[in-house]
Amino acid sequence: MAVNSIPNISPRKLRHDLYSYSYQQDSNIPLVISVLASLIERTLARNERIVKNCNKWPLSKDAKTRVFDYDEVPDMTIQSYLERIFRYTKAGPSVYVVAYVYIDRFCQFYPEFRLGTRNVHRLLITTIIVASKYVEDM
Repeated sequence: MAVNSIPNISPRKLRHDLYSYSYQQDSNIPLVISVLASLIERTLARNERIVKNCNKWPLSKDAKTRVFDYDEVPDMTIQSYLERIFRYTKAGPSVYVVAYVYIDRFCQFYPEFRLGTRNVHRLLITTIIVASKYVEDM
């Protein structure tokens, strides 16, 4: 077998395939995860439309909100990310509801902050951890 006959698979494509896998087929994912993913994805789409149409986006200069920004956009979808978190943490559905409330309050407290593809994953995991401590450690 010649070395040239091996197909060239990029690590980025392989990683995307791994992260976009849905765990819903082999486990009981609560409906709240799909609802939260839908709400977040709608917010992201709305914010992207605003950026595209307005050309002037009030970017946050505040270090408290920039701490959530990635250098590049993660490959994992919101739905897959939430399913993965659920699969490994088994946090109850109420944790995801409280996490969404925390995201909403954070966005209200920092009106210059906009939920985007570069910050949503970190903000989600942070709010889920805090919500888990609040809900499940009481």
